[in-house]
Amino acid sequence: MNRKEAYQEKLEAQFKELGTKLEALKVKADHAAAELKAKYQEQLAALRPKQEAARRKLQELKAASEATWQELRPGMEKAWQELRSTLESMRTKFKKTKH
Repeated sequence: MNRKEAYQEKLEAQFKELGTKLEALKVKADHAAAELKAKYQEQLAALRPKQEAARRKLQELKAASEATWQELRPGMEKAWQELRSTLESMRTKFKKTKH
């Protein structure tokens, strides 16, 4: 396995983990009181564009040649960090909130 493939696999595993965390938040939102549910939904909606941006970057990376994929890596890392940071912020915020 080359470095590009290893990096792609790492990112795909992280996306899978993130998806699991998002699903947990969605379930929590579905069972929350009406006011809190609205806040969950608002935060999840704000997260979607970041998730899509990171997904697009991953697709670009997959399509890149072995010679050029390293050039795309900083953009992928930035998109992933923004997504992960936003998700963790949401999880922390809603952990503190009682429903």
